Amino acid sequence: MPKNKGKGGKNRRRGKNENEFEKRELIFKEDQQEYAQVTKMLGNGRLEAMCFDGVKRLCHIRGKLRKKVWINQGDIILVGLRDYQDSKADVILKYTSDEARNLKSYGEFPESVRINDTVTFVEDGFDEDIEFGDEISSDDDADSVDNI
Repeated sequence: MPKNKGKGGKNRRRGKNENEFEKRELIFKEDQQEYAQVTKMLGNGRLEAMCFDGVKRLCHIRGKLRKKVWINQGDIILVGLRDYQDSKADVILKYTSDEARNLKSYGEFPESVRINDTVTFVEDGFDEDIEFGDEISSDDDADSVDNI
C-alpha cells in the first residue's frame, strides 16, 4: 500500500493552456533579429530556417519555448542573430498565422513569402525529375497467377 499520496498525475503538472485565445501585441523585429520561415525540423530542439535576408540558418529553440510552443515546418518565426556565428540563430518567438498575415500587410515580409503553412524554400529542381508511367501489363499478372 503506497504511503506517499501525491498531488495528482501528469495532467496536473502539465497545467492548462490559458493563453490560447488571448490576443497579444504584435512584436516587430529589432536590430540583431530577423524573420524566418521553418524549412526543416531537425530534432533535439533545433530546426533549419530560411531567414528573410536570404541566409539559411541552423536555429536553436530556446528553453522557454521548447515544450510549450510547438513549431512546425512552414511556420513564421522571429530569430535572434548571433554576433559570432552568422550561420546559427536562436528562436525567440513563433508567430500565429494571423500575426504573420498582419506583418505581411505591414510590409515586413517579402512578397514571395507564403504564410498558409507551406514551405516555399525548396531546393530548385528537387521535384522536377519525377515521372509516373501509366503502363500496366495485365497479361503478365494473369500468367503469374496461373503459374502458382
